[in-house]
Amino acid sequence: MFSRKWLIPGMQVKRWLVLLLSGVTLLALGIADLLIHLYETAAVPARLQTVVGAATLQFLPQATRAGLFGLVGIGLATAGLVGLNRSLVEAARSRTSGRLVDLVDRRRRQKASPKIVAIGGGTGLSTLLRGLKHHTGNITAVVTVADDGGSSGRLRRSLGVQPPGDFRQCIAALAETEPLMESLFQYRFGQGELGGHAFGNLFIVAMVGITGSFESALRAASRVLAVAGRIVPSTTAHVTLYAELADDRVMAGESNVPHGDAPIRRVFLEPASPPAFPEAVAAILDADLVVLGPGSLYTSVLPNLLVPDIAAALAATAAPVVYVANVATQPGETDGYDLADHLDALRRHIGDAMVDYVLANADTSRPLPAGAPVTRVMPALPANGTARLPRLVTADVASPAIPTHHDPARLAEAVMRLARPSEK
Repeated sequence: MFSRKWLIPGMQVKRWLVLLLSGVTLLALGIADLLIHLYETAAVPARLQTVVGAATLQFLPQATRAGLFGLVGIGLATAGLVGLNRSLVEAARSRTSGRLVDLVDRRRRQKASPKIVAIGGGTGLSTLLRGLKHHTGNITAVVTVADDGGSSGRLRRSLGVQPPGDFRQCIAALAETEPLMESLFQYRFGQGELGGHAFGNLFIVAMVGITGSFESALRAASRVLAVAGRIVPSTTAHVTLYAELADDRVMAGESNVPHGDAPIRRVFLEPASPPAFPEAVAAILDADLVVLGPGSLYTSVLPNLLVPDIAAALAATAAPVVYVANVATQPGETDGYDLADHLDALRRHIGDAMVDYVLANADTSRPLPAGAPVTRVMPALPANGTARLPRLVTADVASPAIPTHHDPARLAEAVMRLARPSEK
């Protein structure tokens, strides 16, 4: 909508617009003068005179022709300026360093890239997103809302909001902004009444108060940090995660699940059938690739899949579904698990036919930290058992610095090879 502010003297916009229009007008007059000269002096073969006459609208009065050409020219120029402005502004808004031409090219490649949905939570999901944003801008992160520990748990209990911690990590991972802004978002207060709270958590909760809803707060925070993609909850219901252990005890709360000192038999949500967030379902159905994990199997990945409509969308989507196996086991959740145990846990909760690929770490030679209470998840599937096994894909995806974790760049490259099978 037009604003009268554009008419205020000194805006330093009108002068350049007038200069641009003057240049275009002079160029058009020059071309018109040349065409008139050619029209009057060049000999046009008789068989082409009819075509030339129709192309130059000679059947219309001269004033009508001039007006029509002028209107079409203004329309084309306006469309071109709007499109050029959109392309340049979108690239500039990314707030990343580099030449403008490189930013425009990166934005073009990101828009043309596959639509990838990543489902999970915690450090594992943010690690994947940190690498994927360099390959595609068509990312939708579907994040668990079962977190009830630390800063997120305190805010959840005191203010009745969704736990913001996992969302904060995803926003920081997908941000295309200055490193200082990301550091600010991740900053954690060390003492006082705010001790333990991350600034980003408080920011998201404040946005909830301003915008009126958690999902609107996520969109606003994503705009502030120029996030490459979308971040949505699997459900907006307030859910609690429970774990039934092998000794029949039940652990209540996501933060308590790893401390049961017994193998986990199953996990479940209360309420049992929370409604899925519609944008999450739509993204899964429209995806080119759906990625489960990496991350805590029972407390980050499975809570999303326990939302019935999310599981139904996974079963219905035409996109391949890949499960990213963790590099190492997780104390309190998957102690002693091999790859087959991880898949068996998925089957017990969501059935056999959900996963098409399993992406596992290929480099098992790198030693784990001395004294770490974990073992390496070996890249091997059971030889028999179930009728349908997913296809095993291996790649060197472990971090050289932290061998129990994934490397963002390596993991993203392996995932993109699955998203673009023709480029393998």
